[in-house]
Amino acid sequence: MRVDLGKLCAWNVRLLLLSATLTYSITDVGCSHQSIPPSVVKLWASAFGGEMKSISAKYSGSQLLQKKYKEFDRAVHVEEIDGLRLVKRLAENMEEMFHKKAQAMKRLVVAAEEAHLEHEEDPELQYEYFNAVLINEVDEEGNNVELGGEFILQPNDHFNNLSVNVSLSVVQVPTNMYNKDAAIVNGVYWSEALNKVFVDNFERDPSLIWQYFGSAKGFFRQYPGIKWKPDEHGVIAFDCRNRKWYIQAATSPKDVVILVDVSGSMKGLRLTIARQTVSSILDTLGDDDFFNIIAYNEELHYVEPCLNGTLVQADVANKDHFREHLDKLFAQGIGMLDMALSEAFNLLSEFNETGRGSECSQAIMLVTDGAVDTYDAIFAKYNWPERKVRIFPYLIGRESAFADNLKWMACANKGYFTQISTLADVQENVMEYLHVLSRPKVIDREHDTVWTEAYIDTTLGIHGYAFAITNNGYILTHPDLRPLYGDGKKRRKPNYSSVDLSEVEWEDKDDMLRNAMVNRKTGTFSMEVKKSVDKGRRVLVLHNDYYYTDIQGTPFSLGVALSRGHGKFFFTGNVTVEEGLHDLEHPDVALADEWTYCNTDDHPEHRYLTQIEAIKLYLSGHEPQLQCDKELIQEVLFDAVVTAPLEAYWTSLVLNKSENSDKGVEIAYLGTRTGLSRINLFVVPDKLTNQDFLTAEDKEGVFNADHFPLWYKRAAEQVPGTFVYSLPFNTGSENKSVVLASTAIHLLDERKSPIAAAVGIQMKLDFFQRKFWTASRQCAALDGKCSISCDDENINCYLIDNNGFILVAEDYALTGNFFGEAEGAVMTKLLQMGSFKRVTLYDYQALCWVYSESSDSGNTLLDPCFAFLSAVKWLLTELVIFMVEFNLYSWWQSDLTAKAQRMGRTMQVPCDTEYPAFVSERTIKENTGNVDCDGCIKSFVIQQIPSSNLFMVVVDNKCDCSMFEPITMDPVEIMYNESLKCERLKMQKDRRRPDTCHPFHPEENSMECGGAQTLTPSFSASLLCILLALFPR
Repeated sequence: MRVDLGKLCAWNVRLLLLSATLTYSITDVGCSHQSIPPSVVKLWASAFGGEMKSISAKYSGSQLLQKKYKEFDRAVHVEEIDGLRLVKRLAENMEEMFHKKAQAMKRLVVAAEEAHLEHEEDPELQYEYFNAVLINEVDEEGNNVELGGEFILQPNDHFNNLSVNVSLSVVQVPTNMYNKDAAIVNGVYWSEALNKVFVDNFERDPSLIWQYFGSAKGFFRQYPGIKWKPDEHGVIAFDCRNRKWYIQAATSPKDVVILVDVSGSMKGLRLTIARQTVSSILDTLGDDDFFNIIAYNEELHYVEPCLNGTLVQADVANKDHFREHLDKLFAQGIGMLDMALSEAFNLLSEFNETGRGSECSQAIMLVTDGAVDTYDAIFAKYNWPERKVRIFPYLIGRESAFADNLKWMACANKGYFTQISTLADVQENVMEYLHVLSRPKVIDREHDTVWTEAYIDTTLGIHGYAFAITNNGYILTHPDLRPLYGDGKKRRKPNYSSVDLSEVEWEDKDDMLRNAMVNRKTGTFSMEVKKSVDKGRRVLVLHNDYYYTDIQGTPFSLGVALSRGHGKFFFTGNVTVEEGLHDLEHPDVALADEWTYCNTDDHPEHRYLTQIEAIKLYLSGHEPQLQCDKELIQEVLFDAVVTAPLEAYWTSLVLNKSENSDKGVEIAYLGTRTGLSRINLFVVPDKLTNQDFLTAEDKEGVFNADHFPLWYKRAAEQVPGTFVYSLPFNTGSENKSVVLASTAIHLLDERKSPIAAAVGIQMKLDFFQRKFWTASRQCAALDGKCSISCDDENINCYLIDNNGFILVAEDYALTGNFFGEAEGAVMTKLLQMGSFKRVTLYDYQALCWVYSESSDSGNTLLDPCFAFLSAVKWLLTELVIFMVEFNLYSWWQSDLTAKAQRMGRTMQVPCDTEYPAFVSERTIKENTGNVDCDGCIKSFVIQQIPSSNLFMVVVDNKCDCSMFEPITMDPVEIMYNESLKCERLKMQKDRRRPDTCHPFHPEENSMECGGAQTLTPSFSASLLCILLALFPR
């Protein structure tokens, strides 16, 4: 007899209430549809929730603390934050701070100019200086190496505990330069005068960290002195002249067209040198510049065809994109330079008319191995007599037959001519054009200020933050900016300084906030945001109000974000100074390390004070020079008084031997909105399961410069009076696993109540899990025989949190995993039913692994060893058989290329990713469901645990549901097709041009244009760039 199992399962459901015996017999026949009584699951959830709420409230002291804040309600005044007033006040503070930095820089500029004027160049000068790489190095006999010498270095917490010398600076010279070259030695000698100015600046403004001096000769002076270490190849590729701050200080914004000769004569090493020359030119372009690259032979070839007839901003991403295309260039045909020049002039003219470019300097960079004409007719048509476009020819190769024509082009068009014979010549020769473009600034004695990153020191509540952007919309400071990557020793991302505001505030699809700030407006903006926390595993959905204004005297705009609800309110309390200090000085009290209650940096005698010591000194009135935040101190004193009773309460629990006998609860902790924290241990420190919690190693668990602890932030978004439970993801193995439970303390019993504090406990995971399994064995049957239990083999019981992470499972290995990975079928159904919802998040600062099959022109070719060997091979090739240079070199070069390809490796490159997060629907407390797994019905029940963010999920496990893929949270790289890539390249976001422009000066000597004549070494034609790092500690 043939049995229809589908119909039989349906019949089973209809007869379920009539005959339990029949149900199970039919299930055995072939249907795995088993009833899981929701009432039993609800009983388990209620029992577990009740016990955990009791334990958490008892040991955290949450009810006592809530009561204490309410006792002070008459001494409390609640106000709504005026966001516009706040952001304007912060902008004024930053303007004052920037002014102090500018004054320090001006003192360095004056000192540098005076020292150079007093110095007479001596080509025979011998001078021992402290080379940043060689200091404290000794030879095999134990003697100091040349330019090394003994250089005292001591750890200094003001400089991130690096070993530095605050009395002297050091000098770094790029690896590809001779560190005893006469020009460098002379420059190092006279710039020693800056040492005393560095020290004086630091004494005047101790919030300064690094002070730099960059020379056009290539050397880099850094204060305080610190030892530099080469990379694994023994190379330090750093050249200050390639840094953004140097380029922007040296030249005005510019539009640049790079013409590359790809005619047949450019085969072999010449094309390799040409590629590297173009790459080095790209290095010298900054965010305020625009460019394009056109290859030419008898035809024109835009290196990026998508950008035919336009220029793009020279940001990191665009420059890297063009570098990738350089390797696709190949040489053939005849070079038609007249056609290429005409295209370049037309392109610059038409782009300038659109108003989208720099609207300042313009230049054509010509990379070629020769020119058969001077093309004066073209220059007369497009560039004379104004000569608004400068011409910079780079002659590739040793031959100089066409050098005169190229020199003439440069001299007739206010440019500069250089010849590049080898790869080793590229860097220095490319730099020459910067000297020319800097002439107008130098003659005008303009010292434009270029600002680096700045840290905004303010406290804006649990989810509030301040941020600033540049005139290009790039982030200057933002809590979501991630400039470093890697585990252990962090490394700086290649594009960390060109992250656009729209890439972190990505919910603003129309760039309304970004564009208003770029255009230096003052105003407000609101939107719903999805903030990922806990390393991207969780999401908080908030509604933010933004307030923004410009920072006078700088190219920056400042913004403040405040979350609606509790984030828009603050309160002030009133206690006496005596009361506050008494409770603040207790040993279990700590203040946020990175918050500034008092500025202890301004005066040396204050630098070793703790914040509590500084507050005490400030309140004594005996130290008028100590600057403190009076309002913040008053609030922290209030919090110290209100929270003080918890100390005695926790102590009584410790002393009561009948309490916590199995030591399941290990720590009680609290934090307040003022950064005050208290910690109580219920076990001795050595017995703590997770000893990193609430220490400096636990970066997300402590008050930070730009965020509240994670447990505090999550508790703030939980329903008042309930606890949020979580398994820290960094606790690792089983014997380190703990569970945190925390709850927020609301000041008032109303919706607009600010949050005063959060309290919580750390407990052992096995203690927590035992409580769960005990609760799951309860039943309401009078005879004590339960119809179902988590011990049954045919069901699986889970405890998950509101983001879907497993805290308890029968398979311990699943602890901490996402529920969708373990039960893909059930999670799919929960999403369909609305019990959980998927939230899509984006990361525009991600790094993806790729396999690099060959060396790239920006790295291997810059290696001096590679460059030297390549140059030697070329020289030998030409000496042996110069008549067949190209054929022989093609064979020789193929050997080099093959070797480079064999050195392929995986590497991380910037990319965009999309990844999911999941969050429960608060209004759905319980649900049941069935999943059809190829005719086998898998049933489950989900029930919220009362007074928590947890859910119990009980699942029938007899069905094989492997046809449902696991649901993971893995990020997926966003792949852009060619059309979309093109649109992204063409898209130019709003930007604001710098306020100054120095394209030409009538006193320029345009005959200093290269070749036999060189730029004079006078100070007026030399470039000095000085930078101050604006990171206060």
